[in-house]
Amino acid sequence: MPNPDLQHGLDYWAQQEASIDGVLGGYGNGSLPRVDALSSRLFLLSVLPNLCKTPSPLRKLGSTTEKRRFRALDAGAGIGRVTDTVLLHLFDEVVLLEPVQSLIAQAVASSITWKGIASKQNSVLFIKQPLQHYNPSSAITEDQVFAQTGAVFDTTQSGFDVILTQWMLGHLSDRQVIKFLRQAKESLRTGGIIMVKENCCSEEMPGEPEAIYDSDDSSITRSDSGWKQLFGQAGVTLVKEEVQKGFPEGLYEVKSYALR
Repeated sequence: MPNPDLQHGLDYWAQQEASIDGVLGGYGNGSLPRVDALSSRLFLLSVLPNLCKTPSPLRKLGSTTEKRRFRALDAGAGIGRVTDTVLLHLFDEVVLLEPVQSLIAQAVASSITWKGIASKQNSVLFIKQPLQHYNPSSAITEDQVFAQTGAVFDTTQSGFDVILTQWMLGHLSDRQVIKFLRQAKESLRTGGIIMVKENCCSEEMPGEPEAIYDSDDSSITRSDSGWKQLFGQAGVTLVKEEVQKGFPEGLYEVKSYALR
């Protein structure tokens, strides 16, 4: 099976419309975006209840809200759909990583409407770079910054409370996934997690990893066992997993994984 080709993938996404419908392959006008976003928020809160910004039964009695600002990485963010509908509802700061010019430009243009940006309560820092070339455990440098919106983003502070990648790791080879997960683990702040949300193909023999190559966008769809094999090789621990519910019929099964 071929490995994903970075340039092929970049060319494919550069040809897609820079809209919700474009990045979701024609599923942007139905219930999928909202169902997906709400499910992701609830998944994150179930693992990290301190992210909740309002009184919630998920938070332990007597707990106090931490003073520091919570930070997330949206890796392979496209037009910023996940940053807008998931992360800025839970985090104060987001690093949005996206390599395609048309997509990241649309993200910057629409960011003024995102939660907490106009009021300068939240901040987003945009980096135009492929995930294959990005190391989340390294400090952010001035030359990496494509744009910044909202509150002042303190680049002297390092690490992430959550690193989220959705429908992105299929563009990485097995070796690249393992490398990224190892670097992501190094960059996590105390108690932080990596959230991977990906399509899963079926397995002919249960427990035996499977993979399907898509020549259109040069990506790989892995099975549940395939993902878990890579997690083990990367040395990350599976904290929680969940099958996405409420998506239209005919799509791949989608699973969320929380890793440390």
